[in-house]
Amino acid sequence: MKVKLGFGSIPKPQYVFVSKENDYCWYMLSDEQKQIPIYDKALTGLITGIEVNKKVETSYGEAEKTDLHILADKPYIVRSGSESYFSKSLLLSLDVLTYEQLIKPLTIAVSPGEKTIVFCTIYNPVTFRSVGVSWDGHREIDWQALGQKVSLKINNLQHKNKQHQEISNNIDMSEIRASFIAQSDLYLDQLNWSPEQGREYLQQRYGKRSRYHLSDTELLEFIDFLRLQLT
Repeated sequence: MKVKLGFGSIPKPQYVFVSKENDYCWYMLSDEQKQIPIYDKALTGLITGIEVNKKVETSYGEAEKTDLHILADKPYIVRSGSESYFSKSLLLSLDVLTYEQLIKPLTIAVSPGEKTIVFCTIYNPVTFRSVGVSWDGHREIDWQALGQKVSLKINNLQHKNKQHQEISNNIDMSEIRASFIAQSDLYLDQLNWSPEQGREYLQQRYGKRSRYHLSDTELLEFIDFLRLQLT
């Protein structure tokens, strides 16, 4: 991740809140605490940590939240109620993911359910496959115990990564960029774009002839553009 010199925003994680509204399922807050809708359904990045059953002061009093930490174009923290279906489906998905899957970029997607319900689905952004989970017997699940299990699993990744020298404290973005390049390859193939078409678009939009010359933000923007063309 490149460091931008000069004036800019405060370098702190961006909180993302889960809530089913008319035409979106999550949002950010402005400095004036006003909702900023996020109409995209998915966030892709590296999961770097999780906090479960975290006590947070809200306008309605103290509440327990689940905070999922994701590193993408910037650090994000996706916050949801510990008892929400989003939080529970998130825990079920993270529980079945392997260590090898968790150290690679994943896509966190929101999908609306009935009334105020929002579900979480995790995808592999390269293969497009979702993580299959079962809700059978979910009423009998000890969610607090599952949360502790997943928290231990996720938060131990940094220690394991040091041991295997796969990801250092200063996270290597080259692996993330390689996955994003592979994701754009799939989109370009599905759109039947020729290499020359891709180069022409990059030249017109960014003044660059190759995806490898794009900044992290430009590359993510290009991937979002390709995804929109498919839909």
